[in-house]
Amino acid sequence: MDAASAQNDSRKRRKRRPLQRIFNGIEIAGNKLPHPATLFALLALFVVVLSWLLANLQVTAEDPVDGGQVEVFNLLSAEGIQWLFTSAVDNFLGFAPLGVVLVTMLGIGLAEQTGLIGALLRGFILTVPRALVTTGIVFAGIMSSVASDAGYVVIPPLAAIIFVAMGRHPLAGIAAGFAGVSAGFSANLLLSGTDVMLGELTIEAAATVDPEYAEGMNLAMNYWFIIASTILLTIVGTLVSQYIVEPRLGTWEGKGALTAEDHDTMTLTGQEKKGLIWAGVSALITIALLALLIVPSNGVLRGEDGAVIQSPFMDSLVIIIVIVFFIPGAVYGLVTRSVRNDTDAVDHMSKTLAGMAVFIVLAFAAGQFIAYFDESNIGLLVSVTGADFLESVNLTGIPLLLLFMLFVGIINLFVGSASAKWAMLAPILVPIMMYLGISTEFTQAAYRVSDSATNILSPLMIYFALIIAVAQRYDKKIDIGSLISVMLPYSIAFWVAWSLMAIGWYVLGLPLGPGSPVQY
Repeated sequence: MDAASAQNDSRKRRKRRPLQRIFNGIEIAGNKLPHPATLFALLALFVVVLSWLLANLQVTAEDPVDGGQVEVFNLLSAEGIQWLFTSAVDNFLGFAPLGVVLVTMLGIGLAEQTGLIGALLRGFILTVPRALVTTGIVFAGIMSSVASDAGYVVIPPLAAIIFVAMGRHPLAGIAAGFAGVSAGFSANLLLSGTDVMLGELTIEAAATVDPEYAEGMNLAMNYWFIIASTILLTIVGTLVSQYIVEPRLGTWEGKGALTAEDHDTMTLTGQEKKGLIWAGVSALITIALLALLIVPSNGVLRGEDGAVIQSPFMDSLVIIIVIVFFIPGAVYGLVTRSVRNDTDAVDHMSKTLAGMAVFIVLAFAAGQFIAYFDESNIGLLVSVTGADFLESVNLTGIPLLLLFMLFVGIINLFVGSASAKWAMLAPILVPIMMYLGISTEFTQAAYRVSDSATNILSPLMIYFALIIAVAQRYDKKIDIGSLISVMLPYSIAFWVAWSLMAIGWYVLGLPLGPGSPVQY
């Protein structure tokens, strides 16, 4: 039996495995859906009709913030129709990833088109053991949350390029990067803006029950927990990639795959090495100059009282990433003669943005859908109704924690923003858990587990459209069903492993961070 036949038999055996059959079924069913842009448009239409139905049925819930009634806004009322027409452009321009993605790609595009990224990746491939590449991508994705949403724009596309160059399936690289960035969003070795946003809401909610207890809380309340989570999710993400996702996708046979003979030709030329050296020098100088804006206690990009996490620096990470990619990319281009003048530089950036056309179309449809969902109050209604149910079941201990995390995971499929969702849920869930003996700090940690683990399954997650657009650069047939079927193993594995760690943390009574117990 030749190698090709053996490989085909191996694929057939994998397809017969029960777990793989489930994933294949999800992919087949999902891919019967229309184009993602069309699907978002249909979902937007569905929200409009649903808002009319719920409003006419007078479905309401109690607002957790002010105690008033949450009413569904009828998008087919006279006022609603006016809003639909007048807000369309704002919904598109207000779609959060749109500006971030396009601006970031200006810098990354120049670095890619001049050959800098390609040269760096070739050197990376020649020096890093293949066994560590996947681990590095997952870990880099998790750590990227310190830069807020920038990791979505940087990690998955770069991971795809690395995997293609190594002859591996680019979707496997995209999946590993997406899992790290999104499913591991609440894990990190460093504190980030997420800790600040969630922490402030948690402390405020705790103060409604016990003001004295809330005064003793701090924004680093989950720090030890997220450090341990980073290690756990890096291991789990690597195992899922290597033993479930990549075997199912098979060998990449598309453009860019390298043979064993090709590997020998990857050695960098003298011109490329010279370009890398000068690009590296320019990168160090650029980073040093940027550091002067934030490292000194009086740095102009620091926030009030010298704050770093809540500061203009954290709000400027997108343009900082552009600068860090743009300057070394331009220097590399000048040294290697791939950039001779400003026209060349503009042409390079234009080529990159031209490849984002599909994403722009997706962004328009997705922006309308998300805006309709928010304006109609349907997301808030779902969250409040679910929280009321959680309060009514009267469970305690581990069963309560499991139900709590399952509830958050389900809600996350409907309301994408972690901070917006926690702003709605914290006033309800934090007091409930405190009354049942679970600390506010642990409630926040449990929330972070399920909020992150199911991000990669929800088309409502604002960067979901971007990941589809990146994947379609390599395979035009990639659709929502394909992406969900690939990401489902990560979501399940992350949720199970992370939840077990959280429960173990609770049982052992380990502190979650500085002065942060698990029990109230």
